[in-house]
Amino acid sequence: MSSGEAELAARVADVLSVDADEFRGRAEDDAEVIKDAVEDGVFDNPQAIVGFEYEFYAVKSDDCTLRRVPRRLLELIGFEKELGLHNAEMTTSPQPLSAYGLVAQEAEIKARLQTALRVTQSEGMRLVSDSLWTIPPEGENAATYLTDSIEQTITDPDGTERTIRIATNMSDSGRYHAMANTSGADTAGMRIEAPHVSLQADTVMPESLITSIQPHYQVAHASDLPLYFNYALRTAGPLLALGVNSPFFPPDLYDESATAEEVLADGWMEHRISVFETVLNDPSTGEGKVRFPKDLASVDEAIDRVADDDTIVPMPVEAGERFDDGFSHFRRKHGTYWRWVRPVFGGPTRSAANARIEFRPVAAQPTVRDSISFLAAFAGLLESLTRLEHPVVELDWEVARENFYAAMREGFDAELTWITNDGKETTDRLELYEDLLAHAEDGLTNRGLTEEEAAKYLYPLRRRVRQNTTPASWKRERVRAELEDGADLAEAIESMQQTYVANQSETLLEGSFADWVVDQ
Repeated sequence: MSSGEAELAARVADVLSVDADEFRGRAEDDAEVIKDAVEDGVFDNPQAIVGFEYEFYAVKSDDCTLRRVPRRLLELIGFEKELGLHNAEMTTSPQPLSAYGLVAQEAEIKARLQTALRVTQSEGMRLVSDSLWTIPPEGENAATYLTDSIEQTITDPDGTERTIRIATNMSDSGRYHAMANTSGADTAGMRIEAPHVSLQADTVMPESLITSIQPHYQVAHASDLPLYFNYALRTAGPLLALGVNSPFFPPDLYDESATAEEVLADGWMEHRISVFETVLNDPSTGEGKVRFPKDLASVDEAIDRVADDDTIVPMPVEAGERFDDGFSHFRRKHGTYWRWVRPVFGGPTRSAANARIEFRPVAAQPTVRDSISFLAAFAGLLESLTRLEHPVVELDWEVARENFYAAMREGFDAELTWITNDGKETTDRLELYEDLLAHAEDGLTNRGLTEEEAAKYLYPLRRRVRQNTTPASWKRERVRAELEDGADLAEAIESMQQTYVANQSETLLEGSFADWVVDQ
């Protein structure tokens, strides 16, 4: 056992030593602290604020095979580690929802990403903004890369020996590795189940297939969070359908008996959703920890849901000086509160304390402009729909949930149900997006953007509607064309992926996905 592996195994053991009942009790106590602070107005802000999380994976520059990112390199470029050794994550500084705030969000992403691209280029690698990687590391296959693990035997202070399982290609976060070793490990499925794909692992490493963007919206008044949250649930399906980007897996993950025609016919448009759910949900239990959440009736209910959520890994908590260290066990518990839309209560200082909504359905997109377009659309929608009391909030929750999973499976071809501003229920795609994007624009102009500025931010999404094309459908068309030219499925997926990265290398910072698509 190397010194690094021994140190990691020891840290995992420290995590596993935390008493689950005590941890849960402390989190419940923290919940009461947060409720009191909400009532005192601590989490209120003078205006809405937006933030962003952006995940990437690394590939070799020449052939787009997956690359492990040296930890020293992540530190150098100011990115954070994520689940897999090939992952990197950027979190932006929160900004007011305004013309200047959105400019600042986009500028920060571009500035930091440009630096990262220059540094990684010298290492022969490139960071890719995409939903699901499909070309494994050179000389390896995806199944082995995702499932390889080793067992380490350590001795506890009392002399008891225990075996710790370590995923070979997972980052050195104790929390991730602990999930395969805790008594609550059976809460996670640790598998992938999708059309013509079935993979079983001993750790949560298969989740590292996927990457996402996560817009954040901080509400002005914490007590209003449930209303914003319920509107966010109803926008989830339509926004997911606009952003689908993962119709294929690495070819070696497909069943040997599956034909290319079957993969094309039966595959879903956003496999990222199913990967996250099947890796982290136990198939033998009910709803699972990763799911489309139910409506909220009160802010107290939002807080209680986090505190009462199943605890897989009760992480150790160290005392700190941040404001939200005053409810640190709740914060830790929130880290495994996996919902596609989730409430967050936090802040480094009392003056920066906030109640926000994290919107998690959207995959990483082809370009920065596309990604920022989703941030602007989501924030604009929450501004406008709540202010105008848009009737879509009356859409039955079950229908909103059906919309979400239909969008996952079929993307733009899904029949989504919406209620327009005049109270009319519709399944017409053009009517839906005309109403949805008009309200997104209204929300942005109400925050001080000019009509021209708002239209610029929403342009990439309007073009997708007009061209009837998403990144996922673009990928499917590339693969289908390669198959028609005589390629097998593996060759077709690899060619598509290399074309995706090549197009992105020219448009990531300054272009948009609309530049990839020729109008019919």
